[in-house]
Amino acid sequence: MESLKNIYYLGVKELFSLRRDPVLLALVAWAFSLSVYTAATGMKHDLNNASIAIVDEDRSQLSRRITDAFLPPFFSTPQMITFSEIDPGMDFGDYTFVLVIPPRFEADVLAGRQPALQVNIDATAMMQAGIGDGYISTIISQEIARFVGRGREAEDSPVVLETRYAFNQNGESAWFTSVGQMVNSITMLSIVLTGAALIREREHGTIEHLLVMPLTPFEIMMAKVWANGLVILVASAFCLGFVIETLLQVPIAGSRALFFSGLTIYLFFATALGIFLATLARSMPQFGLLFMLVALPMMLLSGGEMPVESQPDWLQSIMQLVPSTHFVAFAQAILFRDAGFAIVWPEFALVAGMGALFFAFAAFRFRASIAVMQS
Repeated sequence: MESLKNIYYLGVKELFSLRRDPVLLALVAWAFSLSVYTAATGMKHDLNNASIAIVDEDRSQLSRRITDAFLPPFFSTPQMITFSEIDPGMDFGDYTFVLVIPPRFEADVLAGRQPALQVNIDATAMMQAGIGDGYISTIISQEIARFVGRGREAEDSPVVLETRYAFNQNGESAWFTSVGQMVNSITMLSIVLTGAALIREREHGTIEHLLVMPLTPFEIMMAKVWANGLVILVASAFCLGFVIETLLQVPIAGSRALFFSGLTIYLFFATALGIFLATLARSMPQFGLLFMLVALPMMLLSGGEMPVESQPDWLQSIMQLVPSTHFVAFAQAILFRDAGFAIVWPEFALVAGMGALFFAFAAFRFRASIAVMQS
């Protein structure tokens, strides 16, 4: 009981210390509010208002139908240009797509000659380039089929493809981006807050005061873990309930209690990682460099930014040993797909097991660093 009291009061001291640090408070507020909102609304992964120009050298009914088919919100109003304006327009970035319709295009289509259309794409806008190419091909194919059929639907295909979007019926990229940004903020702030707390003790000289008190290194470490973990839990609850659900109108399908239970387990690993990095660094600049080397790759490769399955096999094997990969997996499963404990318990077990091992290692490292300071 005496040890629990020490951990509790030391944790309260951590919360008061954080309250007097406006920079860290501002970082927490930004990471769980504006960062998530701007990532969801400003970093769209779907085609939106793409600039397109058309060189119509046929000037036929079919070419006009194709031109009129490029509509918002996917494309901006097509600009009619000449062939000589293609290169200057793309060089200056005025157009992402330029469609060239050759002379006698309609006549060749009706004669069954299969004429060629040219689509010039500015591939520096890689996301829009890949998606827009598919949209343009589909639009042209549909308009030609309707024109050849004179307003009737094209001949029945021997195969009918029925597409159903599960868990995100409208394909809204903000649904994925907002939750992914929140998950990344959890990892980032868990590491930064605990690491900064330990380095702040060392820089202000208050760690020496703790060492002369009847406290164990484990009690000092646990106090920093629960205090900063509580801040992350409260900030995550605000982000999920207000920013994601209320402002961004992203529906949360699964159990919030189950998600926060898993988050609590994950925080033991993330906060221990912050303490471990702080034992290696001697100042905040050094800690920042270590954070970039360790935490940023972990956040980028854990599945929040890109699917783990898209990575090389050797990298997938490495990332399966990182708890953040399993945290992202069960967070998406619970919040998007309404997965229950029966589905996500293997991920919970992996996070708990690997987190406990690393927590023990970080505690050993922290105890060793305390011993060095005492000597």
